[in-house]
Amino acid sequence: MSKELPQPQQSEEIDLGQLFKMIGNVFERFFKFIGSLLNGLFLAFVWMVFFIKKHLIKIVVAAIIGFGLGLLKTKFSKPVYRSSAIINQNYNTGEVLYEAVEYYDKLVTERDTLALANNLKIDRSKAASIQGLSIEAVTNDNNRIKSYDAYIKDLDSVVASTITYEDYLSFSEEFDIPLQELTVNTYSNASFEDVIVEIIHKIETSPYFQNVQNRDLSELKGRESAIRETLVKSDSLQAVYQEVLKKSAEAKSGGQTSITIDNTENKSVTKEFELYQSDLNLRRELVEIQRELEEKENILEIVSIQKERGVVQDKADVFGLEVSRPLAYGAFLSLVIFVLLLVVEFLKFLERFRSKL
Repeated sequence: MSKELPQPQQSEEIDLGQLFKMIGNVFERFFKFIGSLLNGLFLAFVWMVFFIKKHLIKIVVAAIIGFGLGLLKTKFSKPVYRSSAIINQNYNTGEVLYEAVEYYDKLVTERDTLALANNLKIDRSKAASIQGLSIEAVTNDNNRIKSYDAYIKDLDSVVASTITYEDYLSFSEEFDIPLQELTVNTYSNASFEDVIVEIIHKIETSPYFQNVQNRDLSELKGRESAIRETLVKSDSLQAVYQEVLKKSAEAKSGGQTSITIDNTENKSVTKEFELYQSDLNLRRELVEIQRELEEKENILEIVSIQKERGVVQDKADVFGLEVSRPLAYGAFLSLVIFVLLLVVEFLKFLERFRSKL
């Protein structure tokens, strides 16, 4: 009896053909989209090149005028001097510190020299010479990673596993970073160390932070006292173990019965070793506590400060880069003219469609 091979059904062939055709259409539309996008970007680039070429003289003239204005302002305006200090936060004072600096800077803006002098305990002439106050975090990617590790260690292991480094950056604040730079810009080259010290003093004398500091110091000193008492008792117990081992050795040499703790010599040796390891851990913890006590002694700690005089602030911050003021003025004015010309060109483009509305 002959056997016939099963023939593929016609509907299956049609379905496969339609499937390949659909896949081909998807790829075709995708490559057309990429092509149109690249073509659009190229046309935009070409248009921008011709636009700049058309208005190049105007942009260059604006840059020259801005540069000249910057030179005149630098030459005839009062020089601004900068005094700064790097501050380390041993407690969570960042938000209060930022609010205090913002408040004093607002008094400067309002020219309320009397209130500023009374708050900072300086004379009115010195308060009048203050041009502004600011504070910013001193950090980099490495410090942020360290802050993230310290934050994770304080959390429950289950919660910590759900928080990524990107999550931490999204909800962390600049004032949470321990190192901060406090800056005082003035019209006087005198030292403003007393102003910076007074701002820090007001934070340190806050009743809330003093209560937090007292609780922390009390807890650390209590732990230190408990560990020292434990070490004293441990020393006494080690002396007992050593005496027992000594008598056991003497008994063996004299042919007498061995005397051990827990009735076995091996247990005596094991207990002594465990006690020694426990002592090492306690002493390490004691060193860590002493280090914490030293850190907690100051709520805010000045890492470095300009003591003698302020330095001339003749640079401008442009997108995170410090450049000379004439260059900054020139770049700013040319950018303004460039944007205005773009707006005019866009309005002309819209006028073409006005008749069709």
